[in-house]
Amino acid sequence: MGQVIGCVRVKQSMVAVREHCGKFDGVLQPGTHCVPWCFGYAVAGQVSLRVQQLLFKCEAKTKDNVFVNVSTYVHFRPSPEHVEDAFYKLKNKTHQMQAYVYNVIHGSVSKLELDALYEEKHGIAKAVQEDLNKAMSAYGYEIIETLIVDIVPDESLKKVMNENAAAKEKLGTACQCKANEEGLKP
Repeated sequence: MGQVIGCVRVKQSMVAVREHCGKFDGVLQPGTHCVPWCFGYAVAGQVSLRVQQLLFKCEAKTKDNVFVNVSTYVHFRPSPEHVEDAFYKLKNKTHQMQAYVYNVIHGSVSKLELDALYEEKHGIAKAVQEDLNKAMSAYGYEIIETLIVDIVPDESLKKVMNENAAAKEKLGTACQCKANEEGLKP
């Protein structure tokens, strides 16, 4: 019945984009609205204002020539003041964000050695957030938070690092046994 008389219901945490004769006419807030289709009005679509999350996994090379996989979460949402831009300007927000995230990560990781990379995780996340916020605000999106949740070195390097750690532990145990035999403190 709502379609016949032109009533539209917009759910909580959503907004609807209204058009008049195919041109943007306004944003409808949550609630029930009259959109008389017989006079050329229509709802072009709805936009969720909830915070959304995307995961990006990027392979990059450190300054000491180690390949690492960096996993980054981006929390974002359409800006309530710029719903028109979020609805009309960008067709695929995921690919656009991915390009900026990869660009910042590649640039940042290539300047750091592997050990320093783990220490600078927060700084890189902040750089990604600032760059992404600058770029995506033109499309009506605000970046709430970026988190680098995982930095994983190449499998061959992980194997070598684990072997070295095991060898050091074995050597440490052997030295302690030798010291105990001779009555010395380790």
